Amino acid sequence: MIIPIRCWSCGKPIGHLWEDFNARLEKGEDRKKALDELGLERYCCRAIFMGHVDLIDTTAQFKKF
Repeated sequence: MIIPIRCWSCGKPIGHLWEDFNARLEKGEDRKKALDELGLERYCCRAIFMGHVDLIDTTAQFKKF
């Protein structure tokens, strides 16, 4: 799954925040604090970030017929 450019529910642009969110998590910052500081207040936007599983590297290993 790739982070969508906009939230599926409310339409707020969120795609540009993904790299900053990942950088904050790698530094050891709490997820709640990172989401609050990025301005993600709605539960629908937060759910996209919290539920994201990066599968692009896994799917890239397979060849297309």
